[in-house]
Amino acid sequence: MPNSVGQSQIQQTLVLIKPDGLKKSLTGNILTKLSETKLIIIGSRVVCVSRELAEKHYYHLKDKPFFEDLILYIQGHYHKCERVLALVYQGANAIEKVRAIAGATNPEEADPTSIRGSYGRITTKGVYENVIHASSSPAESEREIKLWFAPQEIVVPLYPSKKVIKEKVEILEWT
Repeated sequence: MPNSVGQSQIQQTLVLIKPDGLKKSLTGNILTKLSETKLIIIGSRVVCVSRELAEKHYYHLKDKPFFEDLILYIQGHYHKCERVLALVYQGANAIEKVRAIAGATNPEEADPTSIRGSYGRITTKGVYENVIHASSSPAESEREIKLWFAPQEIVVPLYPSKKVIKEKVEILEWT
């Protein structure tokens, strides 16, 4: 947030290109639109969203009647595209800039030149298919980035971390 002398605050924000955005091949269009912010990408990964991750991401909406639809939507069940592209953007006033370009959560209320205004829709069941998620505040940004990314998956140190040694961790290796 700018201070009284007009300086900008360096922030990070989580951006998710949701399954409908990937299914409709909108990734390039969305990234091009996001490039207008002049922010830098400091983390990126393609994620198959587990139910656990989806529920943690949307925990604040767990009592809403549309919660189950949100979970199925972010997991890609409605689009037969069970992945999202998770990105961390960083720069001056990142949260505000990304949210402005993303547009209103409701695609019908979003500016037509915004990402959601251009590519979103509301299904006949009332689910907002708004193709993108953007963190709403610095606190939410930190919570979401820590949920979607491990410290080593981001190219700059963001938050306090520690090195740990874990035994008996099963990983895949190339043969």
